[in-house]
Amino acid sequence: MVKTVVVAVLGGLLTLAGIGLLVLPGPGFVLVAAGLAVLATRFSWARKPLDYAKDKAEQGIEEVGKSPWRAAGAAIAALVLVALGALSLAGVDLPFVNALSAVVLILSGLFLIGTIVFARRQQHIEAARARRPAGTPQGGGAYRAARPDED
Repeated sequence: MVKTVVVAVLGGLLTLAGIGLLVLPGPGFVLVAAGLAVLATRFSWARKPLDYAKDKAEQGIEEVGKSPWRAAGAAIAALVLVALGALSLAGVDLPFVNALSAVVLILSGLFLIGTIVFARRQQHIEAARARRPAGTPQGGGAYRAARPDED
């Protein structure tokens, strides 16, 4: 019983934070997917929206990974979030920001930076694989197969 309550509260908070970040700069669908994944461990109804959120999160990560401009814009937004949270915690009076929301701003910004780094790294790995000539080892004993048009 206690485990179910903890899962419900944690999953609900992550999902709500993600929903909030859908309209604010931040990795909204990533947090929604994380919250729904936590909820899906105890509640079967969370599995269907989890699949949708995972697809959307993957699309967003791919878009940031492929576009340096989107990555730069997301990085600027992340830095602004961290700066606003830090200013609030340092004593600057910002409207609608208290200590809890300042911490959430900082964590959201840091999470967004981590997401950008992950997306860009994945993009570089995929680009390197695509440039590798056919018949070269890819690790683990696997070779990239030549396409019929590469002969």
